[in-house]
Amino acid sequence: MLLVFGLTAVFRTVSEGTFHCPQCGGDRAYRRRTGRRWFSVFFVPTVPLWRLGQAVECRTCRARLPVSTLRIPTAQQMAEALAAGMRAAAALVLRSGDPADAAARARAIATVTGYGEPAYDAAAVDADLVLRRTFLEQEVVQAGAHLAVEAKEWFLAQAVRIGLADGPLGEGERSALHGIADLLGMSRAYALGVIVTTEGAAR
Repeated sequence: MLLVFGLTAVFRTVSEGTFHCPQCGGDRAYRRRTGRRWFSVFFVPTVPLWRLGQAVECRTCRARLPVSTLRIPTAQQMAEALAAGMRAAAALVLRSGDPADAAARARAIATVTGYGEPAYDAAAVDADLVLRRTFLEQEVVQAGAHLAVEAKEWFLAQAVRIGLADGPLGEGERSALHGIADLLGMSRAYALGVIVTTEGAAR
């Protein structure tokens, strides 16, 4: 009797989701797959041998990528991080000045709404104002991690405009703005330039 035997790789899906596929260049569905080498008889896997590890498979282009690819944020995750970061920055600026000032609160609402939070309102402002400072700062850090230099400048300028909504910047507001710039990874000199320029444009 003729025996046909050999080695076969068998993969199974362990999880699914959405990720940023570097091959496609956009957000795509994926399958996380784990594989194992089997000894096969008549092309039927019979004896499990060594594990082949895990890989991420794009459901669109079928590319197999390392699991570390899942650490790249999706476009949606980046948008959410930016909106959360601006909410946090707005709260930090408002707390350093007059949190009850109607003009400053209105400016904060308009700014955060423009960053993708359409439901952001006065109640949301009040909720953010009582959050722990360390939490707010971490939100700004996470937002800054996704921003290019020019986008960081724009982000800080928007925070400056919130501070200017109730009048000239006070010392507390300036300190808060420099703190936000530091969390974004901007130098003090660069931040000062952005703050002064934005102040000048508002006059």
